[in-house]
Amino acid sequence: MNLMPSTVLIVEDDPTTTDFVSRYLKRDGHRVLTAADGEEGLRIAREVKPDLVVLDLMLPKLDGMAVCRTLRAESDIAIIMLTARVDEEDRLVGLDVGADDYMTKPFSPSELAARVRAVLRRAVRLQESTGPRIFSIDGLTIDITKHVAEVDNQRIQLTPTEVRILRVLMAEPGRIFSREHLISRAFGDDFEGFDRTVDTHVSNLRRKLEGRIAHPKYIQTVYGAGYRFGDA
Repeated sequence: MNLMPSTVLIVEDDPTTTDFVSRYLKRDGHRVLTAADGEEGLRIAREVKPDLVVLDLMLPKLDGMAVCRTLRAESDIAIIMLTARVDEEDRLVGLDVGADDYMTKPFSPSELAARVRAVLRRAVRLQESTGPRIFSIDGLTIDITKHVAEVDNQRIQLTPTEVRILRVLMAEPGRIFSREHLISRAFGDDFEGFDRTVDTHVSNLRRKLEGRIAHPKYIQTVYGAGYRFGDA
Protein backbone atom coordinates (compact mmCIF):
# COMPACT_ATOMS: atom_id res chain seq x y z
CA MET A 1 0.00 0.00 0.00
CA ASN A 2 1.54 3.31 -1.09
CA LEU A 3 0.88 6.17 1.30
CA MET A 4 0.18 9.70 0.15
CA PRO A 5 2.43 12.35 1.75
CA SER A 6 0.98 13.31 5.11
CA THR A 7 1.32 16.21 7.52
CA VAL A 8 3.08 15.24 10.75
CA LEU A 9 3.34 17.50 13.79
CA ILE A 10 6.28 16.90 16.15
CA VAL A 11 5.71 18.25 19.66
CA GLU A 12 9.10 17.94 21.37
CA ASP A 13 11.10 20.36 23.51
CA ASP A 14 14.53 18.89 22.71
CA PRO A 15 15.75 20.57 19.48
CA THR A 16 18.20 17.76 18.67
CA THR A 17 15.45 15.13 18.79
CA THR A 18 13.14 17.37 16.76
CA ASP A 19 15.83 17.90 14.13
CA PHE A 20 16.72 14.29 13.46
CA VAL A 21 13.11 13.08 13.57
CA SER A 22 12.13 15.86 11.14
CA ARG A 23 14.85 14.87 8.69
CA TYR A 24 13.76 11.23 8.62
CA LEU A 25 10.08 12.08 8.20
CA LYS A 26 10.80 14.60 5.45
CA ARG A 27 12.85 11.96 3.69
CA ASP A 28 9.68 9.85 3.62
CA GLY A 29 7.90 12.74 1.89
CA HIS A 30 5.91 14.04 4.85
CA ARG A 31 5.22 17.69 5.51
CA VAL A 32 6.63 18.30 8.99
CA LEU A 33 5.55 20.93 11.51
CA THR A 34 7.14 21.38 14.93
CA ALA A 35 6.26 22.77 18.35
CA ALA A 36 8.50 23.12 21.40
CA ASP A 37 5.86 23.04 24.14
CA GLY A 38 2.45 21.57 24.79
CA GLU A 39 0.45 24.77 24.40
CA GLU A 40 1.99 25.54 21.01
CA GLY A 41 1.52 21.94 19.91
CA LEU A 42 -2.15 21.98 20.83
CA ARG A 43 -2.67 25.28 19.02
CA ILE A 44 -1.00 24.05 15.81
CA ALA A 45 -2.87 20.74 15.92
CA ARG A 46 -6.18 22.55 16.19
CA GLU A 47 -5.36 24.99 13.40
CA VAL A 48 -3.67 22.67 10.89
CA LYS A 49 -5.30 19.31 11.73
CA PRO A 50 -2.27 17.16 10.83
CA ASP A 51 -2.61 13.50 9.93
CA LEU A 52 -0.42 12.41 12.84
CA VAL A 53 1.18 13.91 15.95
CA VAL A 54 4.48 12.70 17.40
CA LEU A 55 4.03 13.82 21.01
CA ASP A 56 6.61 13.87 23.79
CA LEU A 57 5.31 13.05 27.24
CA MET A 58 7.40 15.55 29.20
CA LEU A 59 6.76 19.03 27.81
CA PRO A 60 6.86 22.57 29.20
CA LYS A 61 3.66 24.60 29.76
CA LEU A 62 1.34 21.65 29.06
CA ASP A 63 2.52 18.05 29.32
CA GLY A 64 2.00 15.45 26.64
CA MET A 65 -0.65 13.62 28.63
CA ALA A 66 -2.84 16.73 28.79
CA VAL A 67 -2.27 17.46 25.09
CA CYS A 68 -3.15 13.88 24.15
CA ARG A 69 -6.25 13.87 26.30
CA THR A 70 -7.46 17.16 24.79
CA LEU A 71 -6.77 16.13 21.20
CA ARG A 72 -8.50 12.82 21.71
CA ALA A 73 -11.59 14.54 23.10
CA GLU A 74 -11.74 16.80 20.04
CA SER A 75 -10.65 14.56 17.15
CA ASP A 76 -9.54 11.15 15.93
CA ILE A 77 -6.06 12.32 14.95
CA ALA A 78 -3.37 9.63 15.08
CA ILE A 79 -0.92 10.07 17.98
CA ILE A 80 2.43 8.42 18.72
CA MET A 81 3.66 9.15 22.24
CA LEU A 82 7.36 9.48 23.07
CA THR A 83 8.39 8.67 26.63
CA ALA A 84 11.67 8.44 28.51
CA ARG A 85 10.07 6.23 31.15
CA VAL A 86 11.08 2.59 30.99
CA ASP A 87 8.52 1.00 33.31
CA GLU A 88 5.80 -0.82 31.39
CA GLU A 89 2.99 0.71 33.41
CA ASP A 90 4.30 4.20 32.71
CA ARG A 91 4.52 3.45 29.01
CA LEU A 92 0.92 2.27 28.94
CA VAL A 93 -0.33 5.52 30.45
CA GLY A 94 -0.08 7.19 27.03
CA LEU A 95 -2.29 4.52 25.50
CA ASP A 96 -4.69 4.92 28.39
CA VAL A 97 -5.44 8.53 27.40
CA GLY A 98 -5.82 7.72 23.71
CA ALA A 99 -2.42 7.46 21.99
CA ASP A 100 -2.32 4.94 19.13
CA ASP A 101 1.28 3.88 19.71
CA TYR A 102 4.32 4.86 21.75
CA MET A 103 8.11 4.70 21.63
CA THR A 104 10.58 4.74 24.50
CA LYS A 105 13.58 7.07 24.42
CA PRO A 106 16.27 6.70 23.27
CA PHE A 107 15.00 5.42 19.94
CA SER A 108 16.18 5.07 16.36
CA PRO A 109 14.74 7.79 14.11
CA SER A 110 14.39 5.20 11.35
CA GLU A 111 12.30 3.05 13.69
CA LEU A 112 10.08 6.01 14.53
CA ALA A 113 9.66 6.75 10.82
CA ALA A 114 8.61 3.13 10.35
CA ARG A 115 6.08 3.43 13.19
CA VAL A 116 4.67 6.59 11.58
CA ARG A 117 4.25 4.73 8.29
CA ALA A 118 2.57 1.82 10.06
CA VAL A 119 0.08 3.99 11.98
CA LEU A 120 -0.81 5.99 8.87
CA ARG A 121 -1.12 2.79 6.84
CA ARG A 122 -3.55 1.33 9.38
CA ALA A 123 -5.65 4.52 9.21
CA VAL A 124 -5.80 4.31 5.42
CA ARG A 125 -6.60 0.60 5.56
CA LEU A 126 -9.55 1.31 7.85
CA GLN A 127 -10.92 4.03 5.58
CA GLU A 128 -10.51 1.92 2.44
CA SER A 129 -11.84 -1.33 3.90
CA THR A 130 -14.86 -2.87 2.24
CA GLY A 131 -17.91 -4.15 4.02
CA PRO A 132 -20.36 -2.49 6.39
CA ARG A 133 -19.50 0.98 7.67
CA ILE A 134 -22.05 0.89 10.47
CA PHE A 135 -22.49 -1.93 12.98
CA SER A 136 -25.41 -2.06 15.40
CA ILE A 137 -25.85 -4.82 17.99
CA ASP A 138 -27.78 -4.88 21.24
CA GLY A 139 -28.04 -1.12 21.71
CA LEU A 140 -24.50 -0.33 20.57
CA THR A 141 -23.86 1.30 17.18
CA ILE A 142 -20.48 2.23 15.72
CA ASP A 143 -19.80 4.30 12.62
CA ILE A 144 -16.49 3.27 11.05
CA THR A 145 -16.23 6.42 8.95
CA LYS A 146 -16.92 8.91 11.73
CA HIS A 147 -15.07 7.01 14.49
CA VAL A 148 -17.99 7.31 16.87
CA ALA A 149 -20.14 4.95 18.88
CA GLU A 150 -23.60 5.44 20.28
CA VAL A 151 -24.94 3.70 23.38
CA ASP A 152 -28.45 4.51 24.60
CA ASN A 153 -28.49 7.64 22.42
CA GLN A 154 -25.22 8.85 23.94
CA ARG A 155 -22.52 9.69 21.39
CA ILE A 156 -19.00 8.50 22.24
CA GLN A 157 -15.83 9.48 20.38
CA LEU A 158 -13.49 6.58 19.65
CA THR A 159 -9.86 6.52 18.62
CA PRO A 160 -8.95 4.92 15.27
CA THR A 161 -7.37 2.02 17.18
CA GLU A 162 -10.51 1.48 19.25
CA VAL A 163 -12.63 1.50 16.11
CA ARG A 164 -10.45 -1.19 14.53
CA ILE A 165 -10.69 -3.46 17.56
CA LEU A 166 -14.44 -2.98 18.02
CA ARG A 167 -15.09 -3.51 14.31
CA VAL A 168 -13.31 -6.87 14.36
CA LEU A 169 -15.22 -8.04 17.45
CA MET A 170 -18.64 -6.82 16.29
CA ALA A 171 -18.25 -8.35 12.83
CA GLU A 172 -18.36 -11.81 14.45
CA PRO A 173 -20.25 -11.59 17.75
CA GLY A 174 -19.66 -14.51 20.07
CA ARG A 175 -16.42 -15.55 18.41
CA ILE A 176 -13.40 -15.70 20.71
CA PHE A 177 -10.36 -13.83 19.39
CA SER A 178 -6.98 -14.56 20.92
CA ARG A 179 -4.82 -11.50 21.48
CA GLU A 180 -2.56 -12.56 18.61
CA HIS A 181 -5.50 -12.97 16.23
CA LEU A 182 -7.03 -9.68 17.32
CA ILE A 183 -3.71 -7.93 16.73
CA SER A 184 -3.45 -9.45 13.25
CA ARG A 185 -7.02 -8.55 12.28
CA ALA A 186 -7.16 -5.08 13.85
CA PHE A 187 -3.59 -3.84 13.43
CA GLY A 188 -2.06 -5.86 10.60
CA ASP A 189 1.20 -7.74 10.34
CA ASP A 190 3.25 -4.54 10.71
CA PHE A 191 2.22 -4.08 14.35
CA GLU A 192 5.23 -4.03 16.69
CA GLY A 193 3.52 -3.67 20.05
CA PHE A 194 2.70 -6.35 22.58
CA ASP A 195 -0.28 -8.05 24.19
CA ARG A 196 -0.64 -5.48 26.97
CA THR A 197 -1.24 -2.83 24.31
CA VAL A 198 -4.38 -4.66 23.22
CA ASP A 199 -5.48 -5.12 26.83
CA THR A 200 -5.17 -1.38 27.44
CA HIS A 201 -7.20 -0.45 24.36
CA VAL A 202 -9.90 -2.98 25.29
CA SER A 203 -10.01 -1.58 28.82
CA ASN A 204 -10.44 1.93 27.40
CA LEU A 205 -13.25 0.73 25.14
CA ARG A 206 -15.08 -0.88 28.04
CA ARG A 207 -14.79 2.27 30.14
CA LYS A 208 -16.14 4.42 27.32
CA LEU A 209 -19.00 2.10 26.43
CA GLU A 210 -20.08 0.87 29.84
CA GLY A 211 -18.28 2.78 32.56
CA ARG A 212 -16.54 0.70 35.20
CA ILE A 213 -19.13 -2.02 35.76
CA ALA A 214 -17.91 -5.36 37.07
CA HIS A 215 -19.54 -7.46 34.35
CA PRO A 216 -19.37 -5.72 30.96
CA LYS A 217 -22.15 -6.42 28.50
CA TYR A 218 -20.34 -5.91 25.23
CA ILE A 219 -16.68 -6.93 25.31
CA GLN A 220 -16.21 -10.14 27.28
CA THR A 221 -12.92 -11.55 28.52
CA VAL A 222 -12.60 -15.29 28.04
CA TYR A 223 -9.84 -16.11 30.49
CA GLY A 224 -6.95 -17.95 28.95
CA ALA A 225 -8.38 -17.50 25.45
CA GLY A 226 -8.95 -13.84 24.57
CA TYR A 227 -11.92 -11.57 23.91
CA ARG A 228 -15.35 -11.79 22.31
CA PHE A 229 -18.26 -9.44 21.67
CA GLY A 230 -21.34 -10.37 23.70
CA ASP A 231 -22.23 -13.78 25.02
CA ALA A 232 -21.59 -16.95 23.08
